[in-house]
Amino acid sequence: MPDKEVILTPEGLRNLEKELEYLRTIKRREVADRIKQAIEFGDITDNSEYEDAKNEQAFAEGRIATLEKMLRNARIIEGPDGDHDEVAVGSRIVLKDLNHGDVGEYTIVGSAEANPSKQRISNESPVGRAVLGKAVGSVVEVLVPAGTIKYQVLQIAR
Repeated sequence: MPDKEVILTPEGLRNLEKELEYLRTIKRREVADRIKQAIEFGDITDNSEYEDAKNEQAFAEGRIATLEKMLRNARIIEGPDGDHDEVAVGSRIVLKDLNHGDVGEYTIVGSAEANPSKQRISNESPVGRAVLGKAVGSVVEVLVPAGTIKYQVLQIAR
């Protein structure tokens, strides 16, 4: 089965490349130094510092492999083409929660860049899926554990 395509904005691509470069250069060297120091303490069978450093090394190498795979399968979106008639990946949207009256601005991004605390919601999330392809004025219903929330798309920008 082919690997899943990773949708990234140019900013998201830069962030992943920066993280990968940091892990390959600085983090690998730091972890190698920690392992070397732990070995110098003597017997590594009961050496918690050595175990901790080896676990950190495994985590860093796993993250490097994940990032490399994501970048190999990346599709960069510059933002939606054309006008601002429909929500697409890369759109900045203003949504109104019709249940509570709250209004918020969000950017629709690929799952690799999603960060709800920064108002970056994934195109694969329930809200992201519901608003994709919708126009200003559209009302969507999103099923959540507490029930159904209705949102209205107030604005679409790129």
